[in-house]
Amino acid sequence: MIEDIRKSYELGELTEDEAGDDPIALLRRWLETAVEANLIEPNAMCLATVDEQGNPDARFVLLRGLDDEGLVFYTNGNSAKGRQLAHRPYATLVFWWGALERQIRIRGRITQVGDAEADAYFARRPRGHQLAAWVSPQSESIPSREWLEQRAAEVEREFEGRPVPRPPYWTGYRLIPDSIEFWQGRRNRLHDRLLFTRQPDGLWARVRLAP
Repeated sequence: MIEDIRKSYELGELTEDEAGDDPIALLRRWLETAVEANLIEPNAMCLATVDEQGNPDARFVLLRGLDDEGLVFYTNGNSAKGRQLAHRPYATLVFWWGALERQIRIRGRITQVGDAEADAYFARRPRGHQLAAWVSPQSESIPSREWLEQRAAEVEREFEGRPVPRPPYWTGYRLIPDSIEFWQGRRNRLHDRLLFTRQPDGLWARVRLAP
């Protein structure tokens, strides 16, 4: 039964020497390891937000950019998450790589990317994905699957033979981290947890947390 499922975490450890002083550099290294391990969508991350009533919400999105400023993902700005981020531009992102016994939890402020950055990414998307951005009124109620497929056919005809522009409501968001926690599973639930917190001078403070 579900309550009897157990796993012993024994694949690795996370020391202060290994982590270093730069959590963005460590995040990049862990992402590279996840990619090299051929995990399914290693860039998938859970995005947690709150709505206007203060109720929590969460869903998975895909990391599409990582720089020294933060982590970038793209979505329909009219979707539930887009509206929630407009109301309260703070969020948490969580990576979970079970095969590596690793988790990263990132909290921070959300900013919207510029039009040029969003246009450049949209232009690289497969054409079918570009068309879908025009088809779907994301998070809204629709009559049926047939309605969606009919709408897809209409949009395909509309843009036949020409490039698909980015919809004005389709945009990107950058989470600028305030804190990043790295978790490495260890034997007997004595896991390694290192928390980095951004200081007023822009540098990072690192502490070890009890598992």
